[in-house]
Amino acid sequence: MMRRLFVSASLLTLASCASTPKAAPPSEPPAAEAPAPQDAEAFRQKAPAPGKPPDLVLPTFEKAQLDNGLTVLVATRRQLPLVSVGVAFAAGSAQDPAGAGGTADITYKMLLEGAGGKDTIALDNAFADLGVSPGVGVSPDGAFLGVQVLTGNVQPALALLADVVRKPTFAPKDFERRKQQQLADLVRRLGSPGFLAQQAYLPAVFGEGHPYAHPTGGTPAEVSKLTLAAVQGFYRKQVGPQATALVLAGDISKDQAVELAQKYFGDWKGTAVMPPAPPAPAAPPREQVLFVAKPGLEQTVVLLGRPGVAANHPDEEALELATTVFGGFFGSRLNMNLREAKGYTYGAGASSDARLGVGPLTANSSVRANVTGPAVAEVFRELSELRTRPITSRELEAAREGLIRAFPGSFESVSGLSASAAALFYKRLPLDELTRTVDKLEKATPAEVQRVAEAYLDPAAMQLILVGDPTLIQEQVGPLNLGTLTQVDVAGASRPAPGKAAK
Repeated sequence: MMRRLFVSASLLTLASCASTPKAAPPSEPPAAEAPAPQDAEAFRQKAPAPGKPPDLVLPTFEKAQLDNGLTVLVATRRQLPLVSVGVAFAAGSAQDPAGAGGTADITYKMLLEGAGGKDTIALDNAFADLGVSPGVGVSPDGAFLGVQVLTGNVQPALALLADVVRKPTFAPKDFERRKQQQLADLVRRLGSPGFLAQQAYLPAVFGEGHPYAHPTGGTPAEVSKLTLAAVQGFYRKQVGPQATALVLAGDISKDQAVELAQKYFGDWKGTAVMPPAPPAPAAPPREQVLFVAKPGLEQTVVLLGRPGVAANHPDEEALELATTVFGGFFGSRLNMNLREAKGYTYGAGASSDARLGVGPLTANSSVRANVTGPAVAEVFRELSELRTRPITSRELEAAREGLIRAFPGSFESVSGLSASAAALFYKRLPLDELTRTVDKLEKATPAEVQRVAEAYLDPAAMQLILVGDPTLIQEQVGPLNLGTLTQVDVAGASRPAPGKAAK
């Protein structure tokens, strides 16, 4: 029965199909004209619009102080299980005894040469067991010693750092080895024209004997005379709880940090106090052009500078903007002239270094030796034109944007956070200094920036130091009448260049 129904249904379907007339195909629309071919490179005619910049989020620093005077600085960041654990010391190379440059540098490096009953190797292995290697950095205003560890290793790291800071060994054999390493490094650096320029630059800007007038690592003549007793004396005088900060940044809270500080440093005693700010140096008119002779050098190092401002000076942010327009980024006047327009150099720059005391305001470049004179002339022309060709709104906004957007780079890691906190400690700045700085950069007016540019970037007050071939310097720079050409040796002694004094 089912088979018959199926067959009948099939026949009906076939019959229906056979009797239905076939519909005529629809008429096709007329063919449209082919579109004109597009230029595949047309997109290059217009630069892509920049996206919306991310919001600037500045870190928050918290502070506490133990009964013994130790400062505790904390910056909490919970994204990763990492903590930067460090100790900031308020005395830097500016506290080196007169004629004993390098004392602070060697003293702080000696802290890692054995402590708490462990010799150098045992101490290094103890840190290595935590997966870290401690580092130490010394600047004119202070020093920082620390490590970055997993959150679970904060306590053992602090235990080691407490021994390093409070119980250094200062073994004679370790001191002699460290001293010889320092001397070898200095001798090597004497082959660097940039280091030679710095040797002449610092006393020229700050004056002989000023606390900022020598390199942090000292000179070979100074370091060769250092004694272990001098290093131990520096430690006793400059290192103590009242002149030290424990800095913790990362996966840790303020309460946790204070508890750990109390555990490992709460009973620390010492007589050291925060050192005073170095005195403000004079800024006399330039009378000499100092040069270090390097016969046959293919490039000439050009270094100009004068005293600038101290940290938290009312002119600090406006001067930073003016210096940036002049030479602080790739599109600055100085770089676009010397590199892009003239082809004299691979790059030229300028910076303002506000320290606890008045820091240096510097411009620098390394130029082809055969254009030393023209390059120096262009630098001074650019300085002079800050008066005759005032800073434009476009230049100011580019500098403002560049400085503000660069801020996150200094605290993108927990180590960067701790370094920022240490700088606040060295320079005695408030905890909201970053916020205050950004606010001042945003509010600086064109008139204010122009005023400080004319006041501080006066070409007559900029000391000039050159390192290069003495014959080329005398032939090309002498006729510029920028000052008496005076040759300087690396020990700081100077003598007029024969027959080429400029009036």
